[in-house]
Amino acid sequence: MIMSFFDQFLSPSLIGIPLIALAILIPWLAFPTPTSRWLNNRLITLQAWFINRFIYQLMQPMNFGGHKWAVLFTALMLFLISINLLGLLPYTFTPTTQLSLNMAFALPLWFTTVLIGMLNQPTIALGHLLPEGTPTPLVPILIIIETISLFIRPLALGVRLTANLTAGHLLMQLIATAAFVLLTIMPTVALLTSLILFLLTILEVAVAMIQAYVFVLLLSLYLQENV
Repeated sequence: MIMSFFDQFLSPSLIGIPLIALAILIPWLAFPTPTSRWLNNRLITLQAWFINRFIYQLMQPMNFGGHKWAVLFTALMLFLISINLLGLLPYTFTPTTQLSLNMAFALPLWFTTVLIGMLNQPTIALGHLLPEGTPTPLVPILIIIETISLFIRPLALGVRLTANLTAGHLLMQLIATAAFVLLTIMPTVALLTSLILFLLTILEVAVAMIQAYVFVLLLSLYLQENV
């Protein structure tokens, strides 16, 4: 049976039962658990430093009301990074290549930030729909444009994460297939292709972490507008 390049993005199943829930829960097992030791090992120390720097950079522009989201944003970013990195391993499934999962993260969080703005400061929240100094004839058009751009935000969050990871996985599979086919025909070209694949894999590791950070960063910017 000929396998399609897009078959790697199908949700795995066992006896007709989808295993996407298992793929989502497994990354939590990789997180180090708290211990009663006075001194931490290098991994826990590095993780604590990374989390502290991330929270500092994310929460610095916000007022005190936005600091309540620090734990949620940190957990979400660690979760997305873990899923994205584990999805680069062979014979694994990346749940974040599914637009439905990314929208399930983006839509409720975006809606919550908008709801907070409408409840706490409705005048300022609605004022974002009309820039100051707009000519009177352009007021209806700009309100429509800004409203559309507001509702496109969660879709852009989900599509950005899905598209970047999907494109990277497809490119890696295409280059790996080319290297395998050229191995017996042109070994030198196959070696160069394998080198490109290795460099691309390093790039995809960086992309997996950056996209998780961008996802949470944009959510924090949306929250900053409404607190």
